[in-house]
Amino acid sequence: MNFTEFGFDERLMDGIDSMGYETATPVQEQVIPPIIEGRDIIAFAQTGTGKTAAFLLPVIHKLLTQPHDAQQINAMVIVPTRELAVQIAQSMEAISYFTSVSSIAVYGGNDGSLFSAEKKALSHGVDMVICTPGRMIAHLNMGYVKLDGLRYLVLDEADRMLDMGFYDDINRIISYLPKERQNLLFSATMPPKIKKLAASILWNPVEISIAISKPPEKIVQEAFVVYEPQKIPLVKYLLTNGDFSSVLVFCSRKQNVKALTAELKRANLPVDQIHSDLEQDKREQVLVDFRNKKLSILVATDILSRGIDIEDIDLVINYDVPNDGEDYVHRIGRTARAATEGTAYTFIEEKEQNKFARIEQLLGHAVTKAQVPEQFGPTPEYTPHVRRGSGGGGGKRRFHHKGGPKRHSGNRKP
Repeated sequence: MNFTEFGFDERLMDGIDSMGYETATPVQEQVIPPIIEGRDIIAFAQTGTGKTAAFLLPVIHKLLTQPHDAQQINAMVIVPTRELAVQIAQSMEAISYFTSVSSIAVYGGNDGSLFSAEKKALSHGVDMVICTPGRMIAHLNMGYVKLDGLRYLVLDEADRMLDMGFYDDINRIISYLPKERQNLLFSATMPPKIKKLAASILWNPVEISIAISKPPEKIVQEAFVVYEPQKIPLVKYLLTNGDFSSVLVFCSRKQNVKALTAELKRANLPVDQIHSDLEQDKREQVLVDFRNKKLSILVATDILSRGIDIEDIDLVINYDVPNDGEDYVHRIGRTARAATEGTAYTFIEEKEQNKFARIEQLLGHAVTKAQVPEQFGPTPEYTPHVRRGSGGGGGKRRFHHKGGPKRHSGNRKP
């Protein structure tokens, strides 16, 4: 299902497009429509299935299209750790970039100046708060948090919050909230305490269960840890020195698809591209040529990661690390179909190491790190900082103020 089919506000679609999202993951397909309809949700989905966007996108859409009080907190996302709060806040900033929706992350373990910034947002009103339970209670105890207008409550990784002893804290926060609100609960498992919590806060919920798929064992998975400028030369090297007859290269952004395709054409490689800017008949013709082996290399966005039926692809290259584990599985699943074997290479540049480490956690094993040929020069160490337990700290905080739509004439990477 394409993101254009959900009927999102145009300003939100600008953010979705800028992030390279085109095709929804299974959890997004099932969760987004009932959230837009106003239903309560209980969804069982692991990290890596695209669940963060599954609740952020429809809530942002509703904030953009339905009247709400700008002087109140309108949505609250409660998470178990500050690391997850930072991660969701960063996604929120990127997705909502072209909108006037404001947000702030509220979590502990920092200095007094950030507490003051949190107090200002919570007392003057902000569209969305992403918070850890303990920090939010610290603010609630002071009596200035404006919750009368809250309409959307999200509990993310609810089972983990209960494992960490936050059951009473969550109930205490909920006691401050208006009775009439939409509740969205996400959990990887269904222990008895989750059932009890769900029964107490959800009204006639839609229940959704998504199991993360695993890639076929026949796929040889390897990753190259590189600097961004090394990626195009390395693609050329792999394609000219390897014995691959049918190659699919995935990029997270259509700008990267266009740039890489142009470079490969300059190297006289038999390549074409598919992305959302192409007319449908052009896309179909490119696919026909690829199926019929007139083309041996196809560069594409995630528009091709699901639902296409092309046999005998023997190499998939992830030019960019996929957005989540579900996308990774679907991308590399284009190879090793039927009885064939296949190879999947992923390029990991410095800023994407944490993202790839989360995918490895979801897979349940590390992906082999291949040696980059010496001719490309030194490469980064693979030293991701993956969220574990409740420790660690987290990133710079910003309060994203309301204003006019934040449109910029230049390109921007979210």
